[in-house]
Amino acid sequence: MGALVGLTFGLGVVLLLSAMTGPPAHRPPSRRRRLEERIAQAGLDGVSPARLVGTCIAVGSVALLLSLAVTRSATISTCFAAFAAYAPLAVLGWRRRQRQDELRSAWPDAVDNLASGVRAGLSLPEALAQLGIRGPLPLRPAFGRFAEDYRATGRFGESLDRLKASLADPVGDRVVESLRLAREVGGSDLGRLLRTLSTFLREDARTRSELEARQSWTVNAARLAVAAPWILLGLLSLRPEAVRAYDSPEGLLLLAFGAGVCVVAYRLMLRIGRLPTEERVLR
Repeated sequence: MGALVGLTFGLGVVLLLSAMTGPPAHRPPSRRRRLEERIAQAGLDGVSPARLVGTCIAVGSVALLLSLAVTRSATISTCFAAFAAYAPLAVLGWRRRQRQDELRSAWPDAVDNLASGVRAGLSLPEALAQLGIRGPLPLRPAFGRFAEDYRATGRFGESLDRLKASLADPVGDRVVESLRLAREVGGSDLGRLLRTLSTFLREDARTRSELEARQSWTVNAARLAVAAPWILLGLLSLRPEAVRAYDSPEGLLLLAFGAGVCVVAYRLMLRIGRLPTEERVLR
């Protein structure tokens, strides 16, 4: 019995020490880190999260002052100010989706150019640097910075890490890690790997384009349905009797309820109509 107690105590001490000295558990990225990644995916290198938040506050404040000057209603002005403050985030999301579509359509040609360069006898750094000159236009700035970084440091691995952070793209992560593995392990299958990856990326881009074209009218109709009540509210705010009605407690409750319903319906529409996107697992 004493031996069993001693064994259990020793096992508990070992587990406690392993939990204290082991690798830290994976934590989800913070809100600031997610915002930084969204900014990078939108291609806005000179914008920081603090600057984006400041822009939201400034736009909301200007919209609040203009609405107060026109409607003389604090309730209605607050609603329009909230929508205006969200506008920079909406523009960021639109730019992010647009850039992801551009990169998705550009990657097959970039991989083909890379395979051609490797087949012609260029080294991997030289083939990647050539993409900054002759590659697809959306990818030229990132690969141009890679070429400058590699010429300055001569460290292929670190230059690839900075290239991956600059692209902030799931397909770019896969291409970069494939090139890193080929560089470290070697072998003659890199050309075949790149050609297979190019074929897969081209088929995926074509399928996604067809799906987005079919659902675009549904998404646009849903957005118009969400925006229509607030456009009507803007027109009604030009009438003094409507302004007095919405300044009452009942009007405030109605606007708050309508805003909540619109937000929930819009988020639900985005979730239902969202196509599956590839996550960045090779950060």
